[in-house]
Amino acid sequence: MNLYDIDNAILSCVDMETGEIIDAEKLDELKMEKEQKIRNIACWVKELNAEAEALKKQKDAFAAREKAAKNKAEGLKAYLSSYLGGKEAKGTEYQISFRASQATEITDEEAIPPEYLVSQPDKIDKDGLLKALKGGAVIPGAQLIERKNIQIK
Repeated sequence: MNLYDIDNAILSCVDMETGEIIDAEKLDELKMEKEQKIRNIACWVKELNAEAEALKKQKDAFAAREKAAKNKAEGLKAYLSSYLGGKEAKGTEYQISFRASQATEITDEEAIPPEYLVSQPDKIDKDGLLKALKGGAVIPGAQLIERKNIQIK
């Protein structure tokens, strides 16, 4: 039974015309069931939040390890490249060769013609807006709204 069903069952234990309790024992059971259901849901939310936090920490740790491994590999490639000086090397488990490639280097951003510029959309500073609105500023297109956020501790 979900919470809404429990509430409906509680209402059925009371005579709507007289307000008299029809089945006091059932009413007590339903109230206890409702309290238990709310407790279970709140505990489940706390457990899921803890699991999400643990997974985030694990993800961050893996991302850091990935970045470190990539940086180490790039450093070792640069070391080999510097040592070999463009000469190829070959062994039973590796083959090192060099290939020519081209890349764009920007020497003066101001001198680049407009047809090679990509426009970026403006981004709204919501934190700045919030601070200004809380400080009493009137900003067209923005307003403070009140919300109720559930907190489970």
